[in-house]
Amino acid sequence: MKNLDFNIFQPTRTNLKPAAGRVLIAEPFLQGPYFGRSIVLLTEHNDKGTVGFVLNKSTELYPDEVVEDILSFEGELFVGGPVSSNTLSFLHTLGDRVPGSVKVTSTVYWGGDFDHLKKMINSGEASSQSVKFFAGYSGWAPGQLEGEIAENSWVVSTLRDELIMTRDVDNIWEIAMHEMGDIYKTWTNFPRNPSFN
Repeated sequence: MKNLDFNIFQPTRTNLKPAAGRVLIAEPFLQGPYFGRSIVLLTEHNDKGTVGFVLNKSTELYPDEVVEDILSFEGELFVGGPVSSNTLSFLHTLGDRVPGSVKVTSTVYWGGDFDHLKKMINSGEASSQSVKFFAGYSGWAPGQLEGEIAENSWVVSTLRDELIMTRDVDNIWEIAMHEMGDIYKTWTNFPRNPSFN
């Protein structure tokens, strides 16, 4: 029998480090309602800690059901993470048309003046094609995320902006793995629970 010189459960890590605009892709056996098979967009990473939003956990709620002065919004409310789940945050592609926005990728921005955004939604200038809402967020204390990456819980990668903003989130974990290639493609075939083999 020939010994293999690699381990599919610990593939070669990317050279990318956590940073705003990069994503964390959960390894296939990471469990839990928030992070199991999740993709987290990092919006802030510095010596004070890390903030991000789970992109692929939608709810059956809509922002116009929880924010009374949004007249109509077709996009679902997403679960951003376990921290401050009673708060609302948003990503958008409206750029500096929303004052106070923070640029995260070439076209995706984080936050800004919420009242101004509501006016844009109500006037039809913004829609679920350009705005994605989140209840709660994902947060890590200084050094905590690096420890989880060292334990092989996450792979640091990038994701196309259209996938960051998509509402069709059921398969983006698998798409991201396939785009990374090689051993990562095999991760999509692993059962969600390793005891089911």
